[in-house]
Amino acid sequence: MADLISTSYIFGAIMSERPDGTGKTPVGRKRGVATGDKELSNRLDNLGNRLSKHQQAIEIEIEKQKSSKSAGIAQAMKLSSEFIAAIIVGVGIGYAIDTVFGTSPWGMIVFLFLGFGAGVLNALRAAGMVAESNLHLGATIDPKNDE
Repeated sequence: MADLISTSYIFGAIMSERPDGTGKTPVGRKRGVATGDKELSNRLDNLGNRLSKHQQAIEIEIEKQKSSKSAGIAQAMKLSSEFIAAIIVGVGIGYAIDTVFGTSPWGMIVFLFLGFGAGVLNALRAAGMVAESNLHLGATIDPKNDE
């Protein structure tokens, strides 16, 4: 019987505690007394303001993620199309050389590998992994500056 009384006392104490775990009521308030409508309205407005700020922050974060994801997909499409185009151009040139000179499969094989190499180089340059070449048409090379 004593166990039953002590467990109901423990459960009663747990049920009467505040959610923050203090078990105390604010100063000037008694347990079980309803708060005024004005105070509840202020608390509700405060909660609504905090929720709207939080929702706006979440929406901004989602927009950032969408834009970065779209930029990543665009970059991937650009790199892959440059790579494939270089291989196709290499194969086309090789096929044309084989047709004109009668060196069937060797021109296509050689230019396939050259196209593959050019595609890899273009993709690396576009990704920023390899520096741009200084050997542009009309560009002069300064022998004093060997960098």
